[in-house]
Amino acid sequence: MNEIIQMPARESSGLTAAEVHRFSAVEIRQRVNLVQEVMQGIMKRETHYGTIPGTPKPTLYKPGAEVLCVTFRVAQEYRIEDLSTLGIARYRVTCVGRHQTTGIALGEGVGECSSGEEKYKWRAAACKAELDYTPENMRRKKFYKNGNSVDQIRTEPADLANTILKMACKRAMIAMTLNVTAASDIFTQDIEDLPEELRPQETGHTPSQKAAAVPHDPALSDHWIAQAEAAAAPEALTDVWKAGVAVINEAKDTTAYELFKAAVVACGVKLKSAAEAEATASTAVDTVAEQKPEQPDDEEVEFEEVPE
Repeated sequence: MNEIIQMPARESSGLTAAEVHRFSAVEIRQRVNLVQEVMQGIMKRETHYGTIPGTPKPTLYKPGAEVLCVTFRVAQEYRIEDLSTLGIARYRVTCVGRHQTTGIALGEGVGECSSGEEKYKWRAAACKAELDYTPENMRRKKFYKNGNSVDQIRTEPADLANTILKMACKRAMIAMTLNVTAASDIFTQDIEDLPEELRPQETGHTPSQKAAAVPHDPALSDHWIAQAEAAAAPEALTDVWKAGVAVINEAKDTTAYELFKAAVVACGVKLKSAAEAEATASTAVDTVAEQKPEQPDDEEVEFEEVPE
């Protein structure tokens, strides 16, 4: 007698659509669309993801990776390697993503962190006395691009051990999320962890080279800034913004765009303040009118009849 075997239901856009079948093009498209829908409808810029200066794509943050894991029902499983040595706290973590319902391993990501990294190795001196009592080989002066500098001393690795471990777990978890959800075409990873002076090298160009690609036309920005400043209402300013952006984008003048954008923002704030002031004044007039005491009606005078 033939036995009827019930196959498990396939998920339309999940990560375990078919354990023994390949994903179809429609299923892959549904999964990518779901990532984009979550990004637009749930995620917030600078909370779940953000664009790091000098990078072409948004960088996925840990809160954003957690949202994607909840969306696709991915549970995290960590394998930790302690690579610490004398004076250095260092961990390498492998994060395995498993489907919460079936327990199937969907993919993994590796992350590493060390107290020898620039942002963990040094800290600002609490005071001049602490700096003076620190040995020469344990202190330095850090210089920045703007010409400023700060006195720094070496940190104690033991104080950072927990932070280093959590950072390694975070990096591994984000890497796993990008691998499992196939979201690498939308997000990048770990650019936020790079020192600022190394970020432009990640994209293969420097900010000066990028800005010099198209020369700035002062007449173009001046014309549209004047149009924005002449707008008398928010609706008119919106129309100027749309028209100006279209022209400036066609010219590919990045500097003109930034100047025009700043002018439009300033004009918008000015128009909003004027509108709020007008509304406040109107409300005050209405309030005074409502509180104005009513004039009493003329009292009726009764005349006494005089006998003839």
